Amino acid sequence: MREIIKTEKLSKWYGNILGLSDVTLSIESGITGLLGPNGAGKSTFLKLLTGQLKASIGSVRIEGEKVRNNHKLFSKIGFCPEGDSFYEEMTGWDFVTGLLKLHNCSSSEIEKKAHKALDIVNLEKNKDRRIKTYSRGMRQRLKFAQAISHEPEILILDEPLNGMDPLGRRKLIRLVKTLKDEGKTIIVSSHVLPEIEAMTNNIILIHQGKIFAQGDIHYIRDLIDTHPHMISVKCSDPRKVASRFVNQDYILNIDFSGEKDTFVVKTNNRDKFFNRLPSIFIDEGIEVIEITSPDDNLQAVFDYLIGD
Repeated sequence: MREIIKTEKLSKWYGNILGLSDVTLSIESGITGLLGPNGAGKSTFLKLLTGQLKASIGSVRIEGEKVRNNHKLFSKIGFCPEGDSFYEEMTGWDFVTGLLKLHNCSSSEIEKKAHKALDIVNLEKNKDRRIKTYSRGMRQRLKFAQAISHEPEILILDEPLNGMDPLGRRKLIRLVKTLKDEGKTIIVSSHVLPEIEAMTNNIILIHQGKIFAQGDIHYIRDLIDTHPHMISVKCSDPRKVASRFVNQDYILNIDFSGEKDTFVVKTNNRDKFFNRLPSIFIDEGIEVIEITSPDDNLQAVFDYLIGD
């Protein structure tokens, strides 16, 4: 694998607000997942990589070349932003072909590439509909289509699975992996670990504008799994269920201070807890109402890891 992107002390401020701080890393070919809670600095980082933002200090290079105002690099990069800003009266076809014109493609190339990109994301049959009639999932797929339409070598995908149904997510994940097999370099961001985990083992953790860790998914998993999880169980006899966990070494605390049919358990081994729970419900004939994890999010994990 070869180094494609390199940043050195890359930082960005918005007035007095820190967007990204002192990021030095290298990204190789293949798929790299950028994982962090909302507001962590993912979008800022990706916009700096694509030259849309000017760094406050530091540098970013792609294949050894500076990105900012380097127009010859832009044809090598496909960018799928988190938000959209479509011309709502345009059709999907007009949108993709219009952007291909900006890449100086010939008329025959534009038609061929637009058909191919829209077909890949299953929008070919809806290409003549106005974008304002598209569902959120369709709009996501249209953004992805324009990102791949000019056949770039590098794809930057910012939360590409947002707003997609489960089937759409699975299809897009398969597509991303197929593009990787074709030799593309792909950076994909998300605040949902399983989404990233389904695409790649190579992950960058970002939090509060700083790179917290970079490495294999197993290393990242070990970090995240040290976080004690809070699990809320609502059932017909919460005290009977809880009593079966009292002497387990992986249970840190059991709390009954909430609703009368609910208890909250704090555990440092969520897998053991969930493996044992179903048999207790069955053995005791207890009705399950709801099981939730109030802190099952990346923000809680990062807060724990950095000691907030």
